Amino acid sequence: MKKPIISGIQQIGIGVSEVYEGWKWYRRHFGMDIPMFDEAAEAALMLPYTGGEPRSRHAILALNKQGGGGMEIWQYTSRTPTAPKFIPQLGDLGIFIAKVKSRNVSKTFQFLKHKNAELLSDILMDPVGQEHFYVKDPFNNIFEIVPSDNWFSSSNFTTGGMYGCTIGVSDIDKSLNLYRDILGYNEVVYDETRIFDDLKVLPSGAGKFRRILLRHSVDQRKGAFSKMLGKSEIELVQAIDRPPVKIFKDRLWGDLGYIHLCFDVNGMSNLKTLCQSKGFPFTVDSCPDDTPSFDMGDAAGHFTYIEDPDGTLIEFVETHKIPLMKKFNWFLDLRKRDPEKPLPNWMLKTLALNRVQD
Repeated sequence: MKKPIISGIQQIGIGVSEVYEGWKWYRRHFGMDIPMFDEAAEAALMLPYTGGEPRSRHAILALNKQGGGGMEIWQYTSRTPTAPKFIPQLGDLGIFIAKVKSRNVSKTFQFLKHKNAELLSDILMDPVGQEHFYVKDPFNNIFEIVPSDNWFSSSNFTTGGMYGCTIGVSDIDKSLNLYRDILGYNEVVYDETRIFDDLKVLPSGAGKFRRILLRHSVDQRKGAFSKMLGKSEIELVQAIDRPPVKIFKDRLWGDLGYIHLCFDVNGMSNLKTLCQSKGFPFTVDSCPDDTPSFDMGDAAGHFTYIEDPDGTLIEFVETHKIPLMKKFNWFLDLRKRDPEKPLPNWMLKTLALNRVQD
């Protein structure tokens, strides 16, 4: 079987109560100002996660000029999105924190402080001595600002796009079957079990945890968008001294919070076979039986979902068409290219011509 290509984190889905207010905040604080699509439509294929019926929604996929993963900012329009009935705690099952990469953590801290963002901590040190800190958006989502030396281009912001996330799991060893063996996060930065000083600022962060930070080999990411999406990391956290709760318990996908982690891929049929063989079958498939592309407004492609061992949703997107310069009606069909070859930098940089600047 030919190995599928996983180019990197395409986006993290974020359920908000007002999509344009959310995007404005992410533009002004994180520089997420390139819209890949801005579309109101019906989520008709996510029935296993939307209560068995189609739901109307409005979604914006926003990127950062400097690279990194995007944000799919997502709002229900046919129902009022709901928040958890409890305050999610560190180690609860699901995506708990989204990581944003920074050129200079101290400068990003001062910038967000000047913007009166809700900082949850001063600058902290992680288990290997890297600076980081936590900040909360207006929708109670926690972001972690982490250092990175991997950049696609430059802008006035010290932050780039999404660099990964922290996911609560019930059994790290079991979860590695997905995050290491399928998604390719094969390098362990640290794997420790104890009480961590830098987690104490988070809800229940003073407890005891097993905590493993995973990255991927430098040469592992290929594909059209690999240069722009860049490196990423996944942190798995397992609570040792308390039973975890599912963050999306009794709620729908698309409700408030981090709704999924999405990867840009090529070779969806091979990926399907790989996931099935490892015990992670597709639970949603937009193009079963090789049907044509799924239309996403200005973009088109093929998307699928699996669940991690604790039910956290992982999305895969094989992009077929993207808008490079919408004002000139210039779209790129990726099905006609070598799937391993990155797009040239000049072509990817044209995406910045679509920036929305405040």
